[in-house]
Amino acid sequence: MTDSLAQYGLGLSVLLFVLLATLEAMFPRKKRSMPRGKRWRTNIIIIIVDSLALRLMGPVAAISAAIFAEQNNFGLFNWITLPGWLEFMLALILLDLAIYAQHVISHKVPLLWALHKVHHADRDIDVTTAVRFHPLEIILSMLYKCAVVLLLGPSAVAVFVFALLLNLCAMFNHANLRLPESIDKILRLFVVTPDMHRVHHSTVREETDSNFGFSISLWDRLLGTYTAQPAAGHDDVVIGLDEYQSEHPAELWWSLVLPFHDGYRSKIGSGYNRNSS
Repeated sequence: MTDSLAQYGLGLSVLLFVLLATLEAMFPRKKRSMPRGKRWRTNIIIIIVDSLALRLMGPVAAISAAIFAEQNNFGLFNWITLPGWLEFMLALILLDLAIYAQHVISHKVPLLWALHKVHHADRDIDVTTAVRFHPLEIILSMLYKCAVVLLLGPSAVAVFVFALLLNLCAMFNHANLRLPESIDKILRLFVVTPDMHRVHHSTVREETDSNFGFSISLWDRLLGTYTAQPAAGHDDVVIGLDEYQSEHPAELWWSLVLPFHDGYRSKIGSGYNRNSS
């Protein structure tokens, strides 16, 4: 079951990746800072390394955790009785809230930020940035997801649908895609749009520490972390991190060793020391 679901999800993800990459080329939102070839090569290799790391954890770990919870009557939804449709919807909402919380924490805890900054160091934001995460962060993220799944006890189908939606939404909102302003305004009432998430990849600290949502845009509005637009505007906003405005973020080895280079020392207390490198 888990392998067939994984193959189905992979197929949909590849199709959306190709579609968004094509649309980015046709309707780009922002001019690139760096040549696409070198960035894409690095980001795609990181994706492959991440996939191998997850495979070492077992087939679709979060879905396996859901099956384990159901078989052992563990987790909130296995202790209460709800209509199937309501349990499914609540599972998707609570899992998304958990991912929002995880994202906020990854910006606040220095050790986690040391890993997460590999994602933010990318000097352009496009569909490949959506899955540019350090392998150690991917492993820790999956362990976190498994813990949340064990606590909630959602169905394996709900976990699969959520993971698929999360992946598809991440690719969409990282895309360098120009949407009509009227459509963006409507969509961001419900989901995170490319313009909304681009703010999160600004070098401006206050903007980086906002718009943490990946799928549902509601959490940022409710919890006070929403920023509508970058102060410099989308054409002039600088993407990445101030201390890494060079060619290095497009290099594979540099990206993989970044957390161990200056790591958590680049974040002091609750704020960033963006001028040290």
